[in-house]
Amino acid sequence: MILRRIGILCEKARKLAMTSINSRPFTVLVEGNIGSGKTTFVEHFKQFEDISLLTEPVEEWRNLRGWNLLDLMYKDPAKWAMTFQSYVAMTMLEMHRRPTSTPVKLMERSIYSARYCFVEHMRKEGTIHPAQFAVLDEWFRFIDREIPIEVDLIVYLRATPSVVYERIRKRARSEEQCVPLSYLEALHSLHEDWLVNRTHAECPAPVLMIDADLDLSQITEEYKKSEHQILRQAVNVVMQSPNKLSPKKPITSSAIKIVPQMRL
Repeated sequence: MILRRIGILCEKARKLAMTSINSRPFTVLVEGNIGSGKTTFVEHFKQFEDISLLTEPVEEWRNLRGWNLLDLMYKDPAKWAMTFQSYVAMTMLEMHRRPTSTPVKLMERSIYSARYCFVEHMRKEGTIHPAQFAVLDEWFRFIDREIPIEVDLIVYLRATPSVVYERIRKRARSEEQCVPLSYLEALHSLHEDWLVNRTHAECPAPVLMIDADLDLSQITEEYKKSEHQILRQAVNVVMQSPNKLSPKKPITSSAIKIVPQMRL
């Protein structure tokens, strides 16, 4: 029954995304802090054949012709942040523009969070020179202005910095072991100002907000219970949005909360 409903939703998404001569997938960005469970969320939807999943290209960042740019950036951000973020922008743009054969595309992070959260943090902290920031910002503005990047919905996995800090320590990626709690707190604040408070940068699509503080083993079950609600809301939110025909316009409506219930 649920697969039949999902199929109906996907068909609605397909029709919603029709242009005069082509169709594009209903595109969902999954955003959140480091360790907020984005990969777990995206991979949960592997069971649906009508959804294309694009995970964050971390392995590309860890191996560019043998160079681990992610590791270099964490170890010496003043030297490597510009190089790393330039490559991030290129790989994320490729993901945005990658053709899919399904009516729904679920994408982990985006060129927007790269600019509005990570590059913005580097600017505020003085990690990159103002001239380097100017180059990255001009690249972003050019892409946003000249290259079609359609976004229909943002799913924000909202997690407390102390919670994601413990998750990062447990998953033990070698590059992330030097990440301090203060960095996660700063990124959390930038995500909040972008997606919830709407005081920083433009929000390119309506936002669904999920409480991601639950243990990952528990929240996987919550994803399973709420998958129909998420996809239904994805269609409903965009259909009701006055900006649905122009994704480039900033969205000003408040984020919609999907808060999983704690099991005792």
